[in-house]
Amino acid sequence: MAMLTLENFEEASEIVKKVTQETKLIKSSYFSELTGNRVFLKPENMQRTGAYKVRGAYYKISTLSDEEREKGLITASAGNHAQGVAYAAHKFGVKAVIVMPTTTPLIKVERTKSYGAEVILKGDVYDEACAYALELAEKEGYTFIHPFDDPAVATGQGTIAMEIVQELPLVDYILVPIGGGGLATGVSTLAKLLNPHIKVIGVEPAGAACMKASLEKGEVVTLPHVNTIADGTAVQTPGEHIFPYLQENLDSIITIEDDELIMAFLDMVENHKMIVENSGLLTVAALRHLDFTGKKVVSILSGGNMDVITMSSVVQHGLIQRDRIFTVSVLIPDKAGELVRVAGIIAQNQGNVIKLDHNQFVTTNRNAAVELKVTMEAFGTEHKNQIVKALEDAGCKPKVIRASL
Repeated sequence: MAMLTLENFEEASEIVKKVTQETKLIKSSYFSELTGNRVFLKPENMQRTGAYKVRGAYYKISTLSDEEREKGLITASAGNHAQGVAYAAHKFGVKAVIVMPTTTPLIKVERTKSYGAEVILKGDVYDEACAYALELAEKEGYTFIHPFDDPAVATGQGTIAMEIVQELPLVDYILVPIGGGGLATGVSTLAKLLNPHIKVIGVEPAGAACMKASLEKGEVVTLPHVNTIADGTAVQTPGEHIFPYLQENLDSIITIEDDELIMAFLDMVENHKMIVENSGLLTVAALRHLDFTGKKVVSILSGGNMDVITMSSVVQHGLIQRDRIFTVSVLIPDKAGELVRVAGIIAQNQGNVIKLDHNQFVTTNRNAAVELKVTMEAFGTEHKNQIVKALEDAGCKPKVIRASL
């Protein structure tokens, strides 16, 4: 517990420079205008390992004795801490064994292996992987590097706050993602040491809000299950050793639904041309929840390790949510020229057809009606409504249904 001191944060800030990229704050005109605040992004997704986790891993390993390192290192992680430990172990020239949940995105698994670590897939969530890693540590004598419930790890993560305050001394609010709480512990503790007036807001996925539940009860709570697309923060139990620091230094918590992360992904891609993974998007989504204006706000983008398949799925669902892609079902007589007529109405209203499904057997009387399902691109909700109204006015009886590509 004595690790979380200003002196140790200063020491860690120098040590982590050996393995980190400089992640200067990015002023976001888009989110500043949207929220009425001056919003800055801290792009930890641009680190060599694709996430902030290398900070805590490298600093923790630097505090170990030669004997502890030579035993070999082991950890459990959904991916980002795994890469941080693997990269740090490679730098120190020691063995690393990483236990990852079976649900971990492939890109995180492969990148962890690329640093020379041995990867074991075990369990559906982090907590199950962690239990197995602890078993192996006891059995094989490895030194366990906890992803979040370790003051030294939290100290390394907190170096982000040092950089934020150095670059933006009068920052008012820092938004930080929360899984197990290591990053939030380091950032909130150091922020308060540097300036007690800085407010630190933690952001959790609604489907894995273990920290919110714990703070409300006043003790560490284990959730019965977690369910979120933010795999890096899908934690059932927050850290016990770091919990008192969060009770003291975290000002509030915002919870985010998965659908909000999908929208945040599109916001980042379209407005900042950056790939940020779902856990890293928590603080982006939280910007829409702020109940104040005129403040200097920093949103920490904790990581960017997202595989292409997940990206594709998120983009598709995001476009559907924003009415940029939608499907209508129309009933038309089964006679020549009707399909062309419907297509003409859509074209006149600048809709772009991307998929057609013509069903002649929707009724027993084909002369009365056949069903045509049309999936198309639009500019947004207003444009979609314009197209639907044009079809209504033409007597096509359109019905908006769930789009699928």
